[in-house]
Amino acid sequence: MTLPKWGLSMTSGKITEWLAAEGDTVAAGDDLAEIDTDKIAGTLEAPCDGVLRRIVAEPGGAAPVGCAIALIAPADVPETVIERAAAYAREYLARGVPVEDEAGPVTGVAHVDGTALAYATSGAGEAEVVLVHGFGGDKNSWLFVQEALAARHTVYALDLPGHGESAKDVGDGGLDTLARVVTGFLATLGIERAHLVGHSLGGAVAVAAAARAPDRVASLTLLAPAGLGPDVDASYLRGFAAARTRRELRPHLLKLFADEARVTRQLVDDLLKYKRLDGVDEALRTLLTTLLTESDAQALDVRDLLTGPASAIPTVALWGYEDRVVPASNAASLKGRAETRLVRGAGHMPHMETPGEVVSAVEEALASARR
Repeated sequence: MTLPKWGLSMTSGKITEWLAAEGDTVAAGDDLAEIDTDKIAGTLEAPCDGVLRRIVAEPGGAAPVGCAIALIAPADVPETVIERAAAYAREYLARGVPVEDEAGPVTGVAHVDGTALAYATSGAGEAEVVLVHGFGGDKNSWLFVQEALAARHTVYALDLPGHGESAKDVGDGGLDTLARVVTGFLATLGIERAHLVGHSLGGAVAVAAAARAPDRVASLTLLAPAGLGPDVDASYLRGFAAARTRRELRPHLLKLFADEARVTRQLVDDLLKYKRLDGVDEALRTLLTTLLTESDAQALDVRDLLTGPASAIPTVALWGYEDRVVPASNAASLKGRAETRLVRGAGHMPHMETPGEVVSAVEEALASARR
């Protein structure tokens, strides 16, 4: 088991705690270790079934990206083989040099109707998965799931207009405008049939894109999607958009996670840096008019779009039980329309708190599309 590359700039991580011990039987997806990076803390999951035969990287120590930090193998693999592999892994770990990852994310820019859209792509599988973030997010918000999906598929993480490294002009900020951006992105990159994965606002955008071009969308995976129920925390959306300082922003970010410890100083600083870019303030204020009415009700409603041309598209929706922004109560509106999952231990950011559950949901949607 190697230290994954969570984000384009990550070169190392620190193991803060092992959640399993040597000799434990583990299954793919089990939580094995807590990892701290310079951006955010995350949980590393077992990549396969087996026995945790050796822990190579001790708690408190830093490990370079791509280096082996533990060995998982069947119980019948001889101890001599395990120890030889562990010795090699310890030697490489001691060098402190990241392993070259030729399959790591590659960044690019696509031009859609004159708008520059930044994206990161990884993997080389036949199925093509496009990840669409939510309000105030960017392509790096998918850092915990993109690598896992890229092991089997070609995965694109897109920066919507107004976000990340994309152009900051969002036009009227309307849902149809954003949906045209996504379908234009598919056309520009020559993606004939995409599996769309959308979070929050990105979930509503993915549904709208599927309704516009159902022939280009093979499946939908919606994470805490906006527009599928009445409940929303307007104070979070308005507070995030208005915050100018760390002190103002941090309380709003705490609402995103079931585990508030995930809101690190670095995360707050990175978002403040983004919010201070030219054009971002206007973009967020424009998008607020798409998300909320003047009375702070949810302005989006994409439920009818799932009963039109997009109704034949396999759809899986996932909410965190502890979502305080777009609560799981909205899942009731999808009864009979989509496969719905509710996940414990996650708030509004299940792709960051329970990435294994999200990967599983995406794979379920892909499998349904093949049937």
